[in-house]
Amino acid sequence: MQRVIGPLLALGLGAALPVAAGAAEPGLNDLVTDFTLSNGMEVVVIEDHRAPVVQQMVWYRNGAADETPGVSGVAHFLEHLMFKATKTMASGELSKTVAENGGTDNAFTGQDYTAYFQRVAADRLELMMKMESDRMVNLNLSEDDIATERQVIIEERNQRTESNPQALYREQAMAAQYLNSPYGIPVIGWRHEMEALSRQDALDYYKTYYAPNNAILVVSGDVTPEGVKELAEKYYGVLPANPDLPERMRPQEPPQTAERRLTYRDARIAQPYVSRTYLAPERDAGDQTEAAALTLLAELLGGGQTSYLTQKLQYDSQTAVYASAYYDGTSLDDTLFGVYIVPSQGVSLEEGEAALDQALADFMEDGVDTEELDRIKMQIRASQIYARDDVDALARRYGSALTQGLTVQDVQDWPQILQDVTEDDIMAAAREVLNRDRAVTGWLTGEEVTQ
Repeated sequence: MQRVIGPLLALGLGAALPVAAGAAEPGLNDLVTDFTLSNGMEVVVIEDHRAPVVQQMVWYRNGAADETPGVSGVAHFLEHLMFKATKTMASGELSKTVAENGGTDNAFTGQDYTAYFQRVAADRLELMMKMESDRMVNLNLSEDDIATERQVIIEERNQRTESNPQALYREQAMAAQYLNSPYGIPVIGWRHEMEALSRQDALDYYKTYYAPNNAILVVSGDVTPEGVKELAEKYYGVLPANPDLPERMRPQEPPQTAERRLTYRDARIAQPYVSRTYLAPERDAGDQTEAAALTLLAELLGGGQTSYLTQKLQYDSQTAVYASAYYDGTSLDDTLFGVYIVPSQGVSLEEGEAALDQALADFMEDGVDTEELDRIKMQIRASQIYARDDVDALARRYGSALTQGLTVQDVQDWPQILQDVTEDDIMAAAREVLNRDRAVTGWLTGEEVTQ
């Protein structure tokens, strides 16, 4: 993912900030440049000239965790409303125009970002910028829009959360894990607050965060930096910055000093399981080694059929039919490292949890299998090479990182940091994070259980 920018040094892009490749993994060089418009909007250009296709993404440095108390779900609600009318476009006109031009578009909301994208033929990029920049400042909402779309997001919650016991459990587990951080509130929102979301709530959020100095434009595909810069200045560069953009400060978690536990019962659950999450550090700008170690730890513990937990619990003791571990360090604040197992038939949740604890203790004694670590690093390197064939994956890699506190250089350094992680780094991270006093342990079951 290192970028090779040498040829761009002579282009005279003004605010462009080319960065040399550095020590790159072979085959992982993204051709990337970035610059900032006069109004504070950051622009990242990722060149891939193998097909005449381009993807435009606008990422805002705000998501569900930036909502004010009492209006949970408003970030996602506004994402829906952004496809309504503006002062110059009719409701639905943007998506209709994208489809008529043979493209696709969509949007998504996370805790730390909201993003909008269109994928079209390369010669349609200017049209996409014209429409996307328009809705950044000219959204024109009616009360009918609010009523209609509020019902849409409530139905979305019904389908994705209320009808899914695993999703309901995750909400409760996250609320238990994060006592003070807004990460404990679901992105889609709590239902009782969603039902009260108003036009003013949406407009307040829009006027606060939807501004060029809070946005990142990521353009990937068959483009050149000078071409993107010319269009970006024409359509985005003329938009006014928000001088009152609030500093991105959130409530932080107090130290967790005792394990938290919950049991979630739902008659719809056919296969009970044990879940545990630990508070863990995220990837930080200029300091990603511990996050890289945790990424590899998750793969070693539960990344596949040769992983430690799978071998111990599925094959050796046969106490589980499935075991896994996961970690995603791309987060603005403290994130989670998780493990879970599905006990075998006849094995109780209590016995399954005990087996999981023993397997984790055994790993701390046995340490890292060098051959397994080398195999995982090779798989990661291969997946990073394959990801370069997808303009969407490329754009998301940079947009997600930049909205969550990382830099372009951090994104480019990441593949090599992963390759440089040592066994000692991994075990040090494991000792730091796998602490029951910083964990939430949950049982998900359809039956009455005792603890």
